[in-house]
Amino acid sequence: MSSISENVDDRLSRLPEDILSHILSLMPTKYAVRTSVLSKRWRYSWMFVTNLDFDDIHPYHDEKALSKIVDRVLKFCKTSKLRSVRLHLCDKVVSKSSVSSWIDKMVRLNVCELDVQLVLLELPFRLFTCKTLTKLRIDVSADKYSVWECRYPVNLPCLKTLDVVVYTNPFDNAFRLIRGCPMLESLSLEVIWCAHNGDYVFNIPTLKRLKLTNITCGYAVNYVVLRVPNLEYLYVGGMLGSWYVMEDLPSSVEASVSFDCLVSSECTILDLWGQFLKGINGVKSLSVKKLLSSSPLPMFPNTKRLDLKDLWDSGKILESCPALEHLCIEKVVNYLWIKPKLVPACLLTNLTTIKFSTRKWQKCDMEFLEYMLGNAEVLKTVTITLENLCIEEESRVCEELIELSRASSRCEIRFTVMTVKDGRLQHR
Repeated sequence: MSSISENVDDRLSRLPEDILSHILSLMPTKYAVRTSVLSKRWRYSWMFVTNLDFDDIHPYHDEKALSKIVDRVLKFCKTSKLRSVRLHLCDKVVSKSSVSSWIDKMVRLNVCELDVQLVLLELPFRLFTCKTLTKLRIDVSADKYSVWECRYPVNLPCLKTLDVVVYTNPFDNAFRLIRGCPMLESLSLEVIWCAHNGDYVFNIPTLKRLKLTNITCGYAVNYVVLRVPNLEYLYVGGMLGSWYVMEDLPSSVEASVSFDCLVSSECTILDLWGQFLKGINGVKSLSVKKLLSSSPLPMFPNTKRLDLKDLWDSGKILESCPALEHLCIEKVVNYLWIKPKLVPACLLTNLTTIKFSTRKWQKCDMEFLEYMLGNAEVLKTVTITLENLCIEEESRVCEELIELSRASSRCEIRFTVMTVKDGRLQHR
């Protein structure tokens, strides 16, 4: 056995230094450092890793020991460019001065991607003028009073991806940071608490992906103005407490919406929801987690793909999407299927694909599928995914579905049954 181990060790030791450092870069930093005890050949290899990964999932003895480890790693790091640094210390309260010193050292090592999540956070001046940074994520894993600050002028000429979480009104920090990123292509902004009526204006001509999330809102209603002529993907979620104004939103956008209900003191949720839908009615793809049943829907003339999480007046939204080709529905709660008064235009001319999944099969599911199969004249494929059905019930449901009349002679029905095994969903 010893000779086999020696041969393996010899083969690894003969690898070029850049390959060894690449291998070590793929593992958490604490494990990469431990390889220094393997042999003299490995003693300094970890110093040339291009990725650093620190976390406290497997806790160290205390904050002082943790700080010493990070200090030592950064002190002896010899690489000319750090490709990626992940610093997630969510349970250890490390001093702000230590964090600032670490980030400053990372910038000096020409870091390209930086992901920081800490209890206390102080960002050094050098970070805001880093010329090599292309991706930045900032989060403070504490209450709303632990706020990171952007106190310096910002010039990040190469930053393309920005993901920030702020615990108070975002003007002083997040928006100052955003304005200093002339090449920004992907932005995720999560506001934990918003209780003011200032407007959010996103005037970013280079932006391709935008994710906006308000976790908690007060009763003050503000405006969110989007001037993003090159946007390709938009996600908006959390609490709906803003008027959305789409001044420059291209029709090629894919939109995903996941709002929770909120009633403002100045207007109702339905007013805000209706205004938002009017602003995105030109999108080509739309995903909606919760569709408010009482709200009037605008027409979506360009939408070819629609994803619905549950069904709230799904017949109404089908009537609003005349160009719809692909419909995907994931039903997780009870609902009542109400037939449209007239057959939606998309069923007569465009709808070719339906994907329907449910965690609990009900009579209304059969009613919905019977209507769709009986009226969709160009339908090609219906894929039905059922969860946790016994074999007898599965056979009965499949037989009933196969016997349903179909308006399209080319329509094929496919079944998938999922069962829970060892805590995971698996195909039967």
